[in-house]
Amino acid sequence: MVTGIIGRKLGMTQIFDPDGTVHPATVIKAGPCVVLQAKSVQTDGYEAVQLALVEERPAKVRRPLAGHYKKAGVPPTRQRREVKVAAGGDAMKAGDQVLVSIFADGERVDVIGTGKGKGFQGVVRRHHFAGGAATHGSMFHRAPGSIGASSFPSRVVKGMRAAGRMGGGRVTIHNLKVLRVDPDNNLLIVEGGIPGAPTGYVVVRKAVTKKKIKVAQVGKPKKGKK
Repeated sequence: MVTGIIGRKLGMTQIFDPDGTVHPATVIKAGPCVVLQAKSVQTDGYEAVQLALVEERPAKVRRPLAGHYKKAGVPPTRQRREVKVAAGGDAMKAGDQVLVSIFADGERVDVIGTGKGKGFQGVVRRHHFAGGAATHGSMFHRAPGSIGASSFPSRVVKGMRAAGRMGGGRVTIHNLKVLRVDPDNNLLIVEGGIPGAPTGYVVVRKAVTKKKIKVAQVGKPKKGKK
C-alpha cells in the first residue's frame, strides 16, 4: 500500500470538538494522484512508486518527460513525487489511483514541504542572537560580534553562524494529527501548521515515528497529599 500522497496547502482554519475544544488546523487538497511508475527490488533495488498529482489545468512537458508519461498511459502533470510502499501491501502498477482515503481520522502523519523564503537576514532574526545594548551611544545593536581569533586559527571556523539567506528550504513536520478526511472533495484537515505558503505543494505521508499519545491516569494521590 502507498504510504503518502501529493497535495496543495489551501490555508488554515479552526475545528471544534463537541465539547467546545478548538483546534488550529490546516486544510490540504490531497490528490487525486495516479501512479506514474512502480519501482521494485528486482529492477531498482527498493520498493516505491512515483506519483503524479492530477490537477484541473493541463500541463506541458518536454519530449523526454512526455515519453515517460506516454509509457505509463498517464496525462502529463506538473508535480511528481516518489513515496515508499508499505511492506506486505498490494503491488501497485502504472495508472492506479491514490486517493486521500488512504488516511483515517485520528491518524498521525508527516507533512513535507518548502518553507517560506525570508531573503537575506541578519544574525538577530536568523539565529536569534541577543544583540547589543539598545541605549544611546552603544553603536552595537544588531551586529554579530567577534567571529574568531586573529592569532590562531587566523580564520573563520567552518560552520560559524552568520547573516545569510533564510528560509526557502525543505521542511518536515512530524506527527500531525488528522482531524478530518473528506474523500468526496479530496480534502485532508490536519492539526497545526504546515510548511509553505497557501497553494504550495506538499507531500503527506504516514508518520515514520508515531508519537505516543499520553492518557491521563486517575489514581490514588501521592503520599503526603490529601
